[in-house]
Amino acid sequence: MRKLFSSTTAFVAGLVLVAVVGALLILPSNDYIFLPDVAHPVAPLVNVPGGHDPKVGGIYYVDILLRKAKLYERLFGGFHEGADLYPASAINPPGGGEAERQQIDIEDMQNSQQVAAAVALRAAGKTVRTTPIGAKVDEVFTHTPAVGKLEIDDVITAVDGEPIRSRADVFTAMAKHRPGDTVDFAIRRAGVSKVVSIRTIKDPSSARAIVGVQLEDAVDIHLPIDVTINAGDVGGPSAGLAFALDILQELGHNIVRGHKIAATGEILQNGAVGQIGGIKQKTIGAREAHVDAFLVPAGDNAREARRYAHGLKIIAVENFPQALHALATLR
Repeated sequence: MRKLFSSTTAFVAGLVLVAVVGALLILPSNDYIFLPDVAHPVAPLVNVPGGHDPKVGGIYYVDILLRKAKLYERLFGGFHEGADLYPASAINPPGGGEAERQQIDIEDMQNSQQVAAAVALRAAGKTVRTTPIGAKVDEVFTHTPAVGKLEIDDVITAVDGEPIRSRADVFTAMAKHRPGDTVDFAIRRAGVSKVVSIRTIKDPSSARAIVGVQLEDAVDIHLPIDVTINAGDVGGPSAGLAFALDILQELGHNIVRGHKIAATGEILQNGAVGQIGGIKQKTIGAREAHVDAFLVPAGDNAREARRYAHGLKIIAVENFPQALHALATLR
């Protein structure tokens, strides 16, 4: 009887152990995990009328694999080279969840494609027209009245009924208010217009009335030729530099000269290259693709990339002309 009881106990304990291990392997945690993804060629995604892909070499973009971490990854550190874990609050927008983040990533990618095309076409000597349309929300600061009211990529088109053409117009309109006033913002979000009312607070560093957002100018870009980019489910703005380089290459400018070049960085309308996230994973992805060089934003991104380069040539750039010069002088 004792032997039978011992066998039954061991069997039950085994089932419990299997269930626990299975749960650790399958169930997601509340954290997110960043993983490297090998760099991919840009040319198959870009279509320039009359353009030609390079026969040797080319431009590569780097992305990261972002998903909910499994319980075992959360508890034991991931078991993946280059893995990093982040709480949901560091990944999703303030006041929003995963769906809102994915929508923001899609809109950022679409905007980066337009800006990349504009920068490349200007570098090729073509005329690109822009029309100011408002002020775009670039960041919503936590613990401010804007949380839950405004979202990243919202375009402010009016304040208290007065039309807004740029972020400077917003500053002018806000200067008329004191902390505690309620301000009406007309916004366009994902093609839908609405008005949100927000009670202002005092700026900790001044007496200005603020709601807690960072803004940039919003413009409509009118391209002289129809450049299309099909990036699939790749989101975010970090492929902008790679897109701009490939478009210029396809316009007939031999900028790669037979090299395999990976590039990352947000491309801005003035040609500046902005900082991006996930540079550790992207450096590993570029390294695994065996590219000849990796162009990254100068500053913190470049310093971080060199830590994980392991022999990969890292080229820090501040703007698009600097990137072109670096490629022209690459041996």
